[in-house]
Amino acid sequence: MDQLNGSANLMIVSDLDFTMVDHDDPENLALLRFNALWEAYYRHNSLLVFSTGRSPTIYCELRKQKPLLTPDITIMSVGTEITYGESMVPDDRWEHYLNHKWNRDIVLEETARLPELVLQSETEQRPHKVSFYLDKTKASKVMQTLSRCLEKRGLDVKIIYSNGIALDILPQAAGKGQALEFLLGKLKADGSRPLNTLVCGDSGNDAELFTVPGVYGVMVSNAQEELLQWYAENAAGSPKIIHATERCADGIIQAISKFSLGPNVSPRDIRDSMYNRKSLRPCHEVVMFYLFYERWRRAEVENSEEYVQYLKSIIHSTGNFVHPSGVDQPIHQLTDTIVNLFGDKQGVEFRVWVDRISTSMVSSGSWLVKFDKWELSGNELRCCSTKVLVNSKIDAEDQFTWMHIHQTWVDGFGEKDDMSWVI
Repeated sequence: MDQLNGSANLMIVSDLDFTMVDHDDPENLALLRFNALWEAYYRHNSLLVFSTGRSPTIYCELRKQKPLLTPDITIMSVGTEITYGESMVPDDRWEHYLNHKWNRDIVLEETARLPELVLQSETEQRPHKVSFYLDKTKASKVMQTLSRCLEKRGLDVKIIYSNGIALDILPQAAGKGQALEFLLGKLKADGSRPLNTLVCGDSGNDAELFTVPGVYGVMVSNAQEELLQWYAENAAGSPKIIHATERCADGIIQAISKFSLGPNVSPRDIRDSMYNRKSLRPCHEVVMFYLFYERWRRAEVENSEEYVQYLKSIIHSTGNFVHPSGVDQPIHQLTDTIVNLFGDKQGVEFRVWVDRISTSMVSSGSWLVKFDKWELSGNELRCCSTKVLVNSKIDAEDQFTWMHIHQTWVDGFGEKDDMSWVI
């Protein structure tokens, strides 16, 4: 959030499983389309919030499995935990707020009397969330019984059933919707409430998000029956909520377009990055370059002299490149290296994306761009923290020259002496 000066243009608040992440899309193409759109056009002036039922443990596992961007804010455990930034700093005020009329020991005592409830794994049991598996045919009766028992014990709780199997017991003040309202109130108090907020979901535990006043909402095309039923009973005909015709992250992009919230064509949907090189900002330049790099190595563009000249036009002849191994070399050598790699990843899984792009002007026409560059090749996932100095061209101010590049391995995602990394 540190990159913002004032209110965010857009805050996207999205569920993860089968909303942002399509587990039926093994190549993660929709997610990669969203990533490119966000980093090119939104990262510098907007906020990305993940709101998930996952606990911190299995949320972090998902981040190792899927090409997820780093959110500015993470709401986890069905709205019972709020954290900030890459280091996931917890919001202590929110945790204290949830303690009202909540006693986890009493919840465990009462639920132990109901054999239909099967505790989920230990990772899913959190200070303000107790989670079970419950057969769909028994859900209604068990939830009514449980609600009466806990009320008699003096607790004020919320019972949420989702995905036809999962039951979560939370403090009444918790939940995805309340967590979002808390965040919006906090931002408003700081004078930085987002200009627009888009909430995105697919299941019953997302329904609360759509009740927050003033937000736009999208139920992705693959939304489950429980969410569609809630919509039919509570929000049918609302001009600010749509049921997308596209799945998962593609449905989120569709909603951005439907509600005119900002740019809605992902750079991944621009097929020829050479002939569409007009860059609005250095961050857009970085996204487009790495898309070209991926396509070049996958042989999805033509191996032509025009593309070679394109590479030479953006890499400065006298700059330097510090490889993550620590080797310092003339930057122009990268051109020959990349040219010789044409098609070497054809027919294999090879994807490239960037995350956490930030830019700062160091002088007139010169920017320092920082980002994490990720590369998936087969089953190998590698990542480098990257700094690039770019200059706008004198004869074309919307195009840039890469002057210097410095990369270092992100811990756990690269070996110091690995010289197979290119850029």
